[in-house]
Amino acid sequence: MTMTTSRLEHDFLGERTIPADAYYGIQTLRALENFAITGIPLKSEPLFVQALAYVKKAAALANHDLGVLPAPIADAIAQACDRVASGEFDDQFLTDMIQGGAGTSVNMNANEVIANVALEIMGHAKGEYQFCHPNNHVNCSQSTNDAYPTAFRIALSHKLVGYSQVLGELAEAFGAKGEEFRDVLKMGRTQLQDAVPMSMGDEFRAFATNLREELSRIEDSRRLISEINMGATAIGTGLNAPQGYAELVTRHLSRISGLDLVLAGDLFEATYDTGAYVQLSGVLKRTAVKLSKICNDLRLLSSGPRCGINEINLPALQPGSSIMPGKVNPVVPEVVNQTAFYVIGADLTVTMAAEGGQLQLNVMEPVISFALFTSISYMTNACRTLREKCVVGITANKEHAERLVLGSIGIVTQLNPVLGYEASSEIAKEALKTGKSVYDIAVTERRLLSQQKWDEIFTFENLIRPDFIR
Repeated sequence: MTMTTSRLEHDFLGERTIPADAYYGIQTLRALENFAITGIPLKSEPLFVQALAYVKKAAALANHDLGVLPAPIADAIAQACDRVASGEFDDQFLTDMIQGGAGTSVNMNANEVIANVALEIMGHAKGEYQFCHPNNHVNCSQSTNDAYPTAFRIALSHKLVGYSQVLGELAEAFGAKGEEFRDVLKMGRTQLQDAVPMSMGDEFRAFATNLREELSRIEDSRRLISEINMGATAIGTGLNAPQGYAELVTRHLSRISGLDLVLAGDLFEATYDTGAYVQLSGVLKRTAVKLSKICNDLRLLSSGPRCGINEINLPALQPGSSIMPGKVNPVVPEVVNQTAFYVIGADLTVTMAAEGGQLQLNVMEPVISFALFTSISYMTNACRTLREKCVVGITANKEHAERLVLGSIGIVTQLNPVLGYEASSEIAKEALKTGKSVYDIAVTERRLLSQQKWDEIFTFENLIRPDFIR
């Protein structure tokens, strides 16, 4: 008995040798040879592999229900899809995430793996496609142009669930710090200049609110991508799909995926439209911009320690310099900033790819999928890192922050209702010129206020929740 190390497969371009133990086939092999672009294979997005298996299983069930696929083949495909969806064959999904052909290579990678797994379930050898064929059976009633985007949307939806959870946890961490710092008085700033006093708790609660707003935007985007075009086949006509297939496969797919999927009302429009991806990408960019701004604030507030604002301390994670002893840098906010820059750039990629479609199909969907998958992954990692490595460990320099407030010219604004804008401006001008405190000028020197009135105006509560005092 001899063991073969390869098998021969063919397509209309010719014959190729495939490793005997490979579950992928000739079209996947051609894709591996043609698209050495990112070096990041399909298996790096296991939710996408899982979603492709869901699509193929739903199609097999619908095709069997409609009498298109015999039960033995449909059952074997369904079982193979379950195994693929479980991650058992992730290592066989090798196609580069960016490739030409509008995702055909990805679709055929899935078709070939599932066909060969099904063949083994049926008692046949890999490559004996007369019993279960990648195109005729696994891809039955489908085209890349409906199978690929449908799987993409399912994977996106599931990936967004994890991202939303991590983003929500980050928002809660900021909210917890807001509660912890509720009694810390600090100076609010506008245009990097002293403005009016506030509570550090309010500052951190605002960070939490800012991020929580994004959770509803993510859910809006998930609703948009729940519309699918299964049954459209090539361009929306439903060519080669039996009557009733589109509605039936959508019902099966909703059950299998656990998502509330909706069949598009216009399959022609749904086959070429990428507007939902543009919307989602914009949401990711919006959150990235917000997160980067918050990290800018954290870096500013922790600047120093002796020659900066130094109102807060970030956790010291690693030495900050190869030459300056004792220097500790805000490395986590910095890495989140850089992640945000990437996501902002990826949004432009999605925008250009969406615009780059022509006529009945947008062939640029692979780069859209790569941009969105990476952006969601990077944002998820950035949010988790920021929470775990930074936010939960932030401490406040309470006494220092309060000294900055009382020594600031910004508190003169509190005197506007009592002394008027002109008199308050004169106090600010003199304080700025001489370095004296607002208190010294207004109470001690000019006697414009009594000590009692000063104490009434400058209580902690009145500074952070001002009452109108005359």
